[in-house]
Amino acid sequence: MALFITDTCINCGACEPECPNQAIYEPGAEWTMAEGTNLSGSVTLQDGNEVDADEMQEPLSDEFYFIVTDKCTECKGFHDEEQCVAFCPVPDCIITHPEHEESEDVLLERQTFLHG
Repeated sequence: MALFITDTCINCGACEPECPNQAIYEPGAEWTMAEGTNLSGSVTLQDGNEVDADEMQEPLSDEFYFIVTDKCTECKGFHDEEQCVAFCPVPDCIITHPEHEESEDVLLERQTFLHG
């Protein structure tokens, strides 16, 4: 299950530096799949979509910090708990993404995909 930052976010930025996948970005920030990972060039994501890992992508939110679902592993393979949730000062601000429920196996596969 990838995580999701809700509109209760106060944009404090406490979560961003804690993400081992660099999946969290500030409002309005462009991002790439390559940032914080070992990906480069053309890659096929777990959902079958092919992307250029180095290509800049549009921000997913202009109002609040956001998490790139295809980069989120819920810290599986790195930590025992989600670091963004642990460091967020706002209760229930970062939740399981309602549209991206994934097993621990899928998250660990993503961690291997992103970091080799």
